[in-house]
Amino acid sequence: MPLKFSVTNRDPLSAARCGVLDTPHGTLKTPAFMPVGTYGVVKGLRSEDLEELGAQIVLSNAYHLAERPGAAEIQALGGLHQFMGWNGPILTDSGGYQVFSLSDRCQVDDDGVTFQSTLDGSRCRLTPESVVEIQSQLGSDIAMVLDECVPGSATRVVAEAAVRRTQDWAERSRKIATCLPGGLFGIVQGSVYPDLRVAHAEQLIELDFDGYAVGGLAVGEKKNVTWAMLGETAAVLPEDKPRYVMGMGTPNDIIKGVARGVDLFDCVIPTRHARNGMAFTSEGRISIKNQKYAADDGPLDPGCNCPTCRRYSRAYLRLLMVRGEMSAGIMLTWHNLFHYLDTMRSIRHAIASAGFAEFRRNIAAGRAKLPD
Repeated sequence: MPLKFSVTNRDPLSAARCGVLDTPHGTLKTPAFMPVGTYGVVKGLRSEDLEELGAQIVLSNAYHLAERPGAAEIQALGGLHQFMGWNGPILTDSGGYQVFSLSDRCQVDDDGVTFQSTLDGSRCRLTPESVVEIQSQLGSDIAMVLDECVPGSATRVVAEAAVRRTQDWAERSRKIATCLPGGLFGIVQGSVYPDLRVAHAEQLIELDFDGYAVGGLAVGEKKNVTWAMLGETAAVLPEDKPRYVMGMGTPNDIIKGVARGVDLFDCVIPTRHARNGMAFTSEGRISIKNQKYAADDGPLDPGCNCPTCRRYSRAYLRLLMVRGEMSAGIMLTWHNLFHYLDTMRSIRHAIASAGFAEFRRNIAAGRAKLPD
């Protein structure tokens, strides 16, 4: 089935909005955060844990799953949903970000990308068509086109070439999108050049994708440039289609993105930081390995109702973390994802009640309250 998106509430003082996105595997409320399960699993958590946390949708990576165990193998096992025991929507990234993150192991040409496998050194070829086919085999609810992501330091000449290539790949992907069980998103590139981004967004809109992502941000450019590029790009994207900013970020980043009209977010920060002992709390970030928590019998976050905060003290969590117990990273992952997902619930509540501006002020002052 194609995706269906509708806006349900708008903030009168910003571009923030609430919406409902229908997918083949269920409906989600936006703005929404997608926990990252690159290889079909959010590290340390089971799919039922994600359900208990209130995750509406998860993100996996088509390139990595195609590399191992293989898209055909997953298809033979009933598709990615059955394979990972997750009944909700799944968005799969195409592998375009790996063009940036694995730049020393890949070669890009006009027809596609050749990667040297990080597993055994073998060569893996991706084209716009093969990426769509892989995501069809996986059974993705939301598939992404193959794109070329360049660093924030890219020259205009390099950025222009990447935009031309990404647009060509988008056109090729769109022609075969009918093989997908769900929707296909186009990805806007253009690096730090606003005119390139706006022009590319307008080209993609002509192809009438099911949604649009803003890619190539938070890849080395300054923060003020990130927000300028996101604001200018989101402003020209269709009102009746979901907007997704890729790989961003902290809770404050998400709030700023929502204010610019973004509907979907993903980032490895909450889970990766958790495994390294960093927790996001209503009082700011804390490093649980700090010695000052050795005798602290209080919860990780006094304002949090997650299972970790209801049951365990900072002192206990610190002990587990400094001893290298795997349960420490799991407990902090539970907490961080709960914090992110609860922040999204609060954002939706604030927009729906015409209180988003006040919510942002309260966040800045450290006194934001979660809805009952």
